[in-house]
Amino acid sequence: MIDLLQFEFMRNALYAALLCSALCGILGTLVVVRKYVILAGGVAHAAYGGVGLALYAGISPRLGAIAFSLLLAFPMAWVMLKKAARADAIIGVLWAAGMAVGIIFADLTPGYGSDLMSYLFGSILTVTGEDLFLMTGLLGTTLLAGAVWHRQIAAFSYDEEFARTRGVPVTFLHFLLVILISLAVVVIIRIVGLILVIALLTIPPSVAEKFSSSLWGMMAISCALSAVFTLAGLALAVRWNLTAGAVIILVASMVYILSMVLPFGKRK
Repeated sequence: MIDLLQFEFMRNALYAALLCSALCGILGTLVVVRKYVILAGGVAHAAYGGVGLALYAGISPRLGAIAFSLLLAFPMAWVMLKKAARADAIIGVLWAAGMAVGIIFADLTPGYGSDLMSYLFGSILTVTGEDLFLMTGLLGTTLLAGAVWHRQIAAFSYDEEFARTRGVPVTFLHFLLVILISLAVVVIIRIVGLILVIALLTIPPSVAEKFSSSLWGMMAISCALSAVFTLAGLALAVRWNLTAGAVIILVASMVYILSMVLPFGKRK
């Protein structure tokens, strides 16, 4: 694999894996702690609707995925905040509707099967400089938000009611995190595809939770684990000519299973 780093596409894939790992480690931790998994899943599948619409309209699929994901993310976020008891069902409907829109417009736009497949299963070896720029910008924005509101985010993550009593802007942080998670989902789709994006957001933090005692420690360990999973999966995929996204998730899943059956980490 080292010999392949002389090629630009391989260097881009390596950079994308590292940037994606940082995003998954930070935002994935909040997805797990705040129980936003259903939201992340809804956004990921809604993104497919944006891709289909964009291809039909002749514009950038990435732009369509971002716009459509954010469009549906806001009602999903509102439902989670105001109608938590019905959130799963309503988000499930929006999730399915987004996918259906994408499929229908893909049917109406012949000749784009390969583009849609790359969003379904990921295509890390075709990552471009523009993709890296977006990932870097999103990571920088996420780190800036964490630096400015780190105390409020910690309080909000573990005890929302307590955070409200302490004057933490819970509603603002809720929608801010939804926006960041939505954008992260869209860029991570480029790596592993929308079918597997939830696994990459949730598996590393779930493993990291066993070995950390704070939110920030969990994020740090999750970032490291994500990097190991993505780099190991990429190396194995290149070695055996397999789909990189699927191999990355398989590596992560095997480690998660081991973390559950072996007596390591914190005792519950």
